[in-house]
Amino acid sequence: MYAQMIKSEASNDDPEKLAEFQARIDAGEKIEPKDWMPVGYRKTLIRQIGQHAHSEIVGQLPEGNWITRAPTLERKAILLAKVQDEAGHGLYLYCAAETLGVSRDELTEMLLDGRMKYSSIFAYPTLTWADMGAVGWLVDGAAIMNQVPLQRTSFGPYARAMVRICKEESFHQRQGFDIMRKMAGGTEAQKRMAQDALNRFWYPSLMMFGPPDADSVHSSQSMAWKIKMNTNDELRQKFVDQTVPQAEFLGLSIPDPDLRWNEETGHYDFTPPDWDEFFAVLKGNGPCSVDRIATRRKAWDDGAWVRDGLMAHAAKKRAARTAAE
Repeated sequence: MYAQMIKSEASNDDPEKLAEFQARIDAGEKIEPKDWMPVGYRKTLIRQIGQHAHSEIVGQLPEGNWITRAPTLERKAILLAKVQDEAGHGLYLYCAAETLGVSRDELTEMLLDGRMKYSSIFAYPTLTWADMGAVGWLVDGAAIMNQVPLQRTSFGPYARAMVRICKEESFHQRQGFDIMRKMAGGTEAQKRMAQDALNRFWYPSLMMFGPPDADSVHSSQSMAWKIKMNTNDELRQKFVDQTVPQAEFLGLSIPDPDLRWNEETGHYDFTPPDWDEFFAVLKGNGPCSVDRIATRRKAWDDGAWVRDGLMAHAAKKRAARTAAE
C-alpha cells in the first residue's frame, strides 16, 4: 500500500506546489495528513517516525530484562511502569506514521528485513542494575534533547504525539538519575558499578544524535522542511554541556581525558565518538543487534494468531453490518 501510494504521488511534485508547500513550512504552519506534501517529505517522515517507533519498542528489551531483578519492590514497580510507557510511545508513533499511509504491519516488516533501523543505543547490553540508571539518565536524557524540539516539527500528528512522550521521558530521565545518585552515594562497590555504567554508555549516548553534520545525509532537507529543528552536532553539544555538571554532582567522571571547558566558546570540548563503531552498529553489527531483531521477530511470529483473530473478528462485524443494511 505504502509503495503504491508513493508511486502514485510522484507526479505531484511540480515546482508550483513545492513552492507553496515550502511557503507554508516557512510560515510555521502545521502540515496535516490530508494536505498535499512532496513525496520526499512523506518518505522522510515515515523513515524518521518509523525508526523512532521501533526504537521505543526495541528499547523495552534491555530494560525489561531487569524488571524481575530490580533490588526492591518499589524499583520493580517503577521500572515496570517505565517499560509500559515506552510501549505507549511506540503506539503513539505508529499511529502518527499510519496517517501517512503506511501500516504498522508494513513498518514492522521493514524493521525485520533491515529496511528500517532503530536507535543504535539499544544494540548495547545492560549488564548491571546501574545500567538502568545510565539508561534513564543518559539515554533518556539524550532522547529528551532530541525530542523536545520535535514538539515544534512541521507535521501535526508527529508534533502532537511528542507532547505527551516528552513529559513521560522527563520522568524516565529523573528515575535514571535517582538510581545513579543512590549508587554513587552508596558503597565503594556500588559507586564503581555506577562509574562503569557511565563509562560504557557515554559514547553510545553521544552517538544517539546521529553522525556529524558533515556526514548526515538527510539533515539539510529535513531542516528545511522543519522535520528536524536542530542539527545533530548542536544537540550533541547541548547534551554534553548539560550532562557534565550532573556527573560532577554525582561524583562520577566522564570517560574522556580531553574533556574541558572552553571559555571562548562557552561550551565543553570533548572527544567525538568512534564513528566507525556507530556505522557498524547501524549495519547490524552491535553487541546485541542479532538478539534484538531475533526477539522482535519471535514476538511478531508468536503474535500472528492474535492479529489474524482480530482481523477475522473485524471482517465478521463488517459482514454483519452489511447484512443488516
